Amino acid sequence: MKPTVPALAIAILTVISSAQAQNPSPGDAGAGAVVFKRCMACHQVGPDAKNGVGPVLNGVVGRPAGTYPGYSYSAANKNSGLTWDEPTLTTYLRAPRKLVPGTKMTFAGLSKDQEIADVIAYLKQFNAEGQKVAP
Repeated sequence: MKPTVPALAIAILTVISSAQAQNPSPGDAGAGAVVFKRCMACHQVGPDAKNGVGPVLNGVVGRPAGTYPGYSYSAANKNSGLTWDEPTLTTYLRAPRKLVPGTKMTFAGLSKDQEIADVIAYLKQFNAEGQKVAP
């Protein structure tokens, strides 16, 4: 039995939709600034950023976990062996306690792939000194 044209079209659209859901658009730093507002109760970025409930996130993309100066990290974070590259941050931001059991971070995580990509794009703008750098 041959599939009909409408059945093939539906199958193709289903595959495309599934691929798009698993592969969000590249992150948008402007949208990430809005998402980051949820993080600001604990984290800061920029040239005047200071450790608070959570560590400063300047230069976090590419930094080994548990290494920002002057912040008292959990043993779980310090000993995780992780480096905050984009794939690791993506997993962590989705469910922090799942990736690093015992972390002090109480945030439950972001559920939308695009928001995760956006906040990572926002954080990538800040070098270790908190200066915005060109992408």
